[in-house]
Amino acid sequence: MIQGGLAIVAMNDDLKIFAGGSNPKLTDEICSHLGLQRSALKVSRFSNDNLFVQVMENVRERDVFVVQSFTAPVSDHILELCITVDALRSASAKRITAVVPYYSYSRSDKKDAPRISIAGRLMADILVMAGANRVLTMDLHADQVHGFFSVPVDHLTAIPTFADHFKRHTDLSRAVIVASDAGGAKRAGRFAERLNLPLVIVDKRRIDDSSVRQGLVVGDVVDRDAIVFEDEIAAASTIVTSVETLLRAGARSVTAAATHGVLCGPAMDRLRNSPVKKIVVTNTVDVPQEKRLDKLTVLSTAPLFAEAIKRIHTGESVGALFT
Repeated sequence: MIQGGLAIVAMNDDLKIFAGGSNPKLTDEICSHLGLQRSALKVSRFSNDNLFVQVMENVRERDVFVVQSFTAPVSDHILELCITVDALRSASAKRITAVVPYYSYSRSDKKDAPRISIAGRLMADILVMAGANRVLTMDLHADQVHGFFSVPVDHLTAIPTFADHFKRHTDLSRAVIVASDAGGAKRAGRFAERLNLPLVIVDKRRIDDSSVRQGLVVGDVVDRDAIVFEDEIAAASTIVTSVETLLRAGARSVTAAATHGVLCGPAMDRLRNSPVKKIVVTNTVDVPQEKRLDKLTVLSTAPLFAEAIKRIHTGESVGALFT
């Protein structure tokens, strides 16, 4: 049986999938595509606030996957993942794969200020030290973070999911793909190539963590439908400024698309009041009902993660998913 272009297969008892507390809905969707029930964990806290995790079924010599995005409260979710991985290692799991749909620390990929940590590498070291034998993630902010891990990493992308959505639901006859800065040009370029559309780049200067100044638009957007493509929307300052810049440059409409809909801080007010026509994100980050604006669409990455998990479990190529 095929759903979303990917096979739904029934897996045997050698495969176990556990959910951390960050996004159990995504885990349940992944399990549904694989014909599995989510495996049981008991997670609680002692009176001193220490975290307690107990694996509630036999995992000895099983192939185990733990799904946990690094979302707020980020430190709690990272610690929960590490303790879960360590518990699975102690329970003699054959292989433990940390499935991290949103690896937030991929933004901390270089030393761009004095006396700071390259935290993306530190989190990778901690996860491997806890016992992860493999990592499965999606659309890292910086591709080089892939190399921070000393274990195999499968780096998925949601570009095919977005491309399928826009082909089905959007008139692309006057569309252009936009990178909101030079750093995102490679990512947006891959999306543009997938849709056979031209690429435009906006010159961005970040003033501080919460504000962005943009100037020149490199490319033609006059009377075009611009689709700004990003890896994530956090506080939404970049997206909102991009929308305003593109409309001033003559764009007919602007749509925002990003894999990770973090939507934190002032993001919802900014997007609600922005002239952006539509916002499209995926469910790598759980988007609660109160954040689901009428102009917000959430796409599912569950078919991609399910197929990747199946291929890892059976020893097939994950890269072949994107050829």
